[in-house]
Amino acid sequence: MPYTKSDVSLYYEIAGTGRPVVLIHGWPLSSRMWEYQVPDLVAAGYSCITYDRRGFGDSNRPWDGYDYDTLTADLDNLLTELDLHDVALIGFSMGGGEVARYLGTRGSNRVSRAVLMSSVTPYLYHSTENPAGVPAEVLEGFGAAMLHDRIGFLKAFGKGFFGLPDGGSPDKAGGPRDIPSDALMEYFLQIEAFASPSATRDCAASFGSTDFTADLGQITVPTMILHGSADQTVPFEATGKRAAELIPGGRLEIIEGGPHGIWYTHRQRVNELMIDFLAS
Repeated sequence: MPYTKSDVSLYYEIAGTGRPVVLIHGWPLSSRMWEYQVPDLVAAGYSCITYDRRGFGDSNRPWDGYDYDTLTADLDNLLTELDLHDVALIGFSMGGGEVARYLGTRGSNRVSRAVLMSSVTPYLYHSTENPAGVPAEVLEGFGAAMLHDRIGFLKAFGKGFFGLPDGGSPDKAGGPRDIPSDALMEYFLQIEAFASPSATRDCAASFGSTDFTADLGQITVPTMILHGSADQTVPFEATGKRAAELIPGGRLEIIEGGPHGIWYTHRQRVNELMIDFLAS
């Protein structure tokens, strides 16, 4: 299996040929989440590079290093080792923070496009400037809940992730969508369960407390902000809407009725928008 040769080895896969697209997964999943995007991107003529963040999937599981500066250094190591240029970076949820921090601190010599999907940028927490943000006590409660019953917390978290507030039926106000089956929900839970417990807790602390405002202001490549209007996990008003205002020339695409997990629930539309943007 292919791994980077840095101190913390990251597992990665490459599919297809053409201009490289690097897909950065969300929390608390792994690169396996992208199986609903890779075939369409490869068919459109792109080379897809997916990798597991440290502590997740098949990558190494160090005890620490889950702050965004370190995670961005891991991304840089991957791009450098594979000698990738003219790259499109696509980051989902927590992964959007890595895209923003990379472009904000390391520039765009290797990068030509960026997509922030359901992203935590510019920041997730509630503040005077961000009244639609998530209250601090909710974000801080993630760590305590996982120390008490990590698997139970993740199972409950997944329901809201896909807009399933009652655990089975979609929110009727959310509009048409693909609903993950019970088997698929169990599969996602297994991916989450076998991640490093410390990585899962520390990454939650990082995406809940990091401010990417300065990074977004440094982005100079064409960027698409893709967000569901009914996202209850990373509220659109607190993140996607504000990110589009902060990124010069940012292209905002709203998935009406979309929950957080639009990469699955609205995958056909999401894939169409990404392929159209990458070709522009």
